[in-house]
Amino acid sequence: MSIDTNMSQQIATITINNPDRLNALDANHLEGLLEAFRATAGDASVRAIILTGAGETAFVAGADIKEMSTMSPEEAMRFGRLGHAVGSAIERTPQPVIAAINGFALGGGCELALACDIRICSTNAVFAQPEVGLGIPPGWGGTQRLPRTVGKGIASDLIFTGRRIRADEALRIGLVNAVHEQDSLMEHASVMAREIAGNSPAAVRLSKRLIARSQDAHPSSGLAEEAHGFAEAFGMHDQQEGMSAFFEKRKPVFENEPHLELEGDA
Repeated sequence: MSIDTNMSQQIATITINNPDRLNALDANHLEGLLEAFRATAGDASVRAIILTGAGETAFVAGADIKEMSTMSPEEAMRFGRLGHAVGSAIERTPQPVIAAINGFALGGGCELALACDIRICSTNAVFAQPEVGLGIPPGWGGTQRLPRTVGKGIASDLIFTGRRIRADEALRIGLVNAVHEQDSLMEHASVMAREIAGNSPAAVRLSKRLIARSQDAHPSSGLAEEAHGFAEAFGMHDQQEGMSAFFEKRKPVFENEPHLELEGDA
């Protein structure tokens, strides 16, 4: 298992480090990712997370097909639920997660990226949900997150055909936020993470929670929760500090959030 976590300037970089296998994910790697995200979620000093893959060829080339090929339905259920647990951990992590997609993001790799809040990629990135060519549907959230991200029609096209798309098309359909040259991808991810880290962690985490509600709540209930979250911020140090700094024309000094737990495990 090779999941590396590096901490620098309030930013955690989680790297899937198995380049010889194009960072393909087996059950051990999924367990490692789950542990890494649970650890960073509970670290109040971490204000943003970057997720990437080692090497210049692949972010994650997919789930380990060799491991899947001999699974029984019961084993496949456990494997699918483990993939769901990782996706849910990324979504529930209070800090924003930036996927820095350096190369192939196929199958489970694309699904892993979809669970992240922001996706940026290199010019050599390639995306696909090719599972139907293996006789299975996507199993780590692709049928649910991809339509929310790019719309039902485009998601249906990609899932039903299994075709690969390159970075320019991924940008056009809204699958990624930006495309960068390979050698500057991590620099751009770090700049974005530092911009996030410079803001109130309390406000950023409240915003992430409210954005998540927009995906599964009726607009009226989502707006009601937003009103509560907005009001909640006014009882926090960061609101007073941020507004005081604005009037005093200085940089605000925000507090870190107290320890936060993930909202249950899948």
